[in-house]
Amino acid sequence: MTAVKDSVHDYISLDPVAAELVDTPEFQRLRHIKQLSTVRLVYPSASHTRFEHSLGVYHLASQALSHLDIGGDRAAHVRAAALLHDIGHGPYGHQTEDLIRRRTGRDHDEIGHLLDGTRVGDVLETHGLSPSRVADIVAGEGPVGQLVSGELDVDRMDYLVRDAHHTGVPYGTIDHGRLVRELRYRDGKLVLAEGNVQTAESLLLARALMNGTVYRHHVSRIAGAMLERASERLLEDGLPIGEFVRMADHDLLVALGERVPELGRRIESRNLYKRAVWASLDSVPTDVTELDYEATRSVEREIAAVADVPQESVIVDAPPRPRIKESRSRVVVDGVVRRLEDASELVGALRSAERSQWRLGVYAPEAVRDEVAAAAVDVLDVPIHVTMTR
Repeated sequence: MTAVKDSVHDYISLDPVAAELVDTPEFQRLRHIKQLSTVRLVYPSASHTRFEHSLGVYHLASQALSHLDIGGDRAAHVRAAALLHDIGHGPYGHQTEDLIRRRTGRDHDEIGHLLDGTRVGDVLETHGLSPSRVADIVAGEGPVGQLVSGELDVDRMDYLVRDAHHTGVPYGTIDHGRLVRELRYRDGKLVLAEGNVQTAESLLLARALMNGTVYRHHVSRIAGAMLERASERLLEDGLPIGEFVRMADHDLLVALGERVPELGRRIESRNLYKRAVWASLDSVPTDVTELDYEATRSVEREIAAVADVPQESVIVDAPPRPRIKESRSRVVVDGVVRRLEDASELVGALRSAERSQWRLGVYAPEAVRDEVAAAAVDVLDVPIHVTMTR
């Protein structure tokens, strides 16, 4: 066994398969993709990578398998899937995920194409593991797939603790040791054993607090929206999507600085757009909260025309309506498997909090923020009090 020192889990022991997979180019690339992408513009110490996160997920998966008494070939496939679950991410992780999906039709957890005829696939097959089976587990298929991608997955357990550790924000700290020990299977579904409603609530609460404080911080949202627009223009300028997807963070930043300098250099130097509009869910017409990609670009063009500014000076950021995936976690209560949302009064309160924290953003360079704010109020039919110029 190979031991790796980790900042969160202390020593992580890699089995021979994992040790070989770590040395593949596909996995080594994760050293150069930050776990929190543009969040590090807010929290300077958030420089951890998807490489170390993937090792952490492998470690927790190994512990969970042991507690669940799953071994042999089945466990070997799960450990490999846990280690490889993030190799499908593009540069800046989730910040470019929608763009990649629009261009390729694939999500980051669809990794079959990265296991076919690659060094990763060769390692798996050499050790008697099926690449297609590993890919299915990464996608969350089957009972063991829930360990890697589901409401109670070890991916979430690691990133909450790791992100809290590296940002210095304590709200993501959870008792991942208890969570892993209390996992059970009931009728093929992953559940938490009797007496663990509060354990499940802690996971839910940690995610909700980290959302508002870290993951959806307005500076990170602005930088992320700028990054996505700049990346779209990079692809429109002729960069092949296949090359884009395999970039690391620094590759993309260099390319943007050279080929989309007005946005790329702003991101690099943290000279970001400012909020012109910052509107709550109750202040925004329903049709605005449901804007798709094409409709959002159309609205940006309309706001720019009304404000008489260049189109690239307007970015509309309409996030999906809030939802709490963890509320569907299953817990055993009085011998019966129940959804957490049915067993906990806390879920309703957190749903209300998520709704109250939702914001529609319209961003623009500071020099034209007032003009863009006035135009956005007119085009989007939102009240003037939601502008950031008053």
